[in-house]
Amino acid sequence: MNISVLEERKASISRPTHKHEGRGIRCERESVSGAVSQRACVYCGARVVLNPITDAYHIVHGPIGCASYTWDIRGSLTSGAETYRNSFSTDLRETDIVFGGEKKLTAAIDELLEKARLEKTNPAPKLVFVFATCIVGVIGDDIEAVCRAAEAKHGVRVIPVKASGFSGTKSQGYRLACDAIMNLIRPQANQPKRFGVNFLGDYNLAGEAWIIRSYLEQIGIPVVSTITGDSSYETMLKAPSATLNIVQCAGSSEYLAKRMEAEMGIPYIRVSFFGIEDTTASLLRVADSFNRQDISEKARQFAAKRTADVTPVIEKYKPHLEGKRAAIFVGGGFKAISLIRQFNELGMETVVVGTQTGRKDEYEIIGSLVDSGTVILDDANPAELERFMTEKQADILVGGVKERPLAYKLGMAFCDHNHERKHPLAGFEGIENFVMEIHKSINSPVWKYVREGAA
Repeated sequence: MNISVLEERKASISRPTHKHEGRGIRCERESVSGAVSQRACVYCGARVVLNPITDAYHIVHGPIGCASYTWDIRGSLTSGAETYRNSFSTDLRETDIVFGGEKKLTAAIDELLEKARLEKTNPAPKLVFVFATCIVGVIGDDIEAVCRAAEAKHGVRVIPVKASGFSGTKSQGYRLACDAIMNLIRPQANQPKRFGVNFLGDYNLAGEAWIIRSYLEQIGIPVVSTITGDSSYETMLKAPSATLNIVQCAGSSEYLAKRMEAEMGIPYIRVSFFGIEDTTASLLRVADSFNRQDISEKARQFAAKRTADVTPVIEKYKPHLEGKRAAIFVGGGFKAISLIRQFNELGMETVVVGTQTGRKDEYEIIGSLVDSGTVILDDANPAELERFMTEKQADILVGGVKERPLAYKLGMAFCDHNHERKHPLAGFEGIENFVMEIHKSINSPVWKYVREGAA
């Protein structure tokens, strides 16, 4: 496969020569122009964090394409309102770019809230997020002033998110979303503390937030608020009362956890509920953090029982998967680490691993978990993924919606571990689903015919 790597990209690609290497990879930088990376923009990063808030209105101030691209992007499930399923846009045109779009944004907010009031929307809207896109950053609309005026007029929280796509990386969008959440919950910072946790960085794509909430409640730990999967205006306002934050997606939510620790005195720990090893370790770490023997004992008993339940499934499919080669390209480094451990449990080798927003400490852990020949990539583009997956003869790619067509074109099995999946992959239920999906994908007879046809 004769696909060259751009000179500017070479520092973002690592081939560890021995264990514990990978710390030298260049990351947390803006994408190389012309490389067409798989990473999304600042606006998209902000939208995917805030979109699952179920009873919020999300108004995209910009061209219609920005709203269309991210409509229902997380596919998150809800136990309450479905307001977030709608996507609103000011649909800026050429004349708005010349004369400014502030009046159009004001009219959009007024129309949306007045229509909700007239139709007696239940629940009544209490929260609006306004996202500024690239063109708004260029023309300089003062969306903060528009939002302040709308709050005063309608008595509804209207929060600006200045997420011009060109202003940084997807990680910058995550931080802007976290700032918006802090803007919402900071006025409630002085409420009394209660025994319980906030679950940060899970977006309830296929009910995972419900699964983990159930686990925690079974071992005696209540969940105060989920941020942002299946969250609402009222539940998020309770977040400052929690005694601990647990962070599933560190890339999108650790910044929020750090701010809540500094400003509200709520400590946090990072967790991962993917795979037996990480799920068990996370449950025990959360339980032990409360220094209560009864909770710690329940957690150990629960983890042991659920591990015993799922182990026969792993043993059933492991003979069909041992020796297979996996490629990983996901959003954050913490998820990639969990996936490598899951593949290790199945006797599979990870030969390519990349992330959109991984950090140096995460790449160092990744380097310690994989073999010396594994290719590690930060912010890869399709050409690089094609080259290295072909070179390493990967049998399956685990990624997101943008990577699926690439895998299929190469005659390679694929597992969606991102926005569009409809079955949970977290917790012990997710372990079973993941193992069966990897087996069905890799060992499907279709690949034999696809590869014969390609030859």
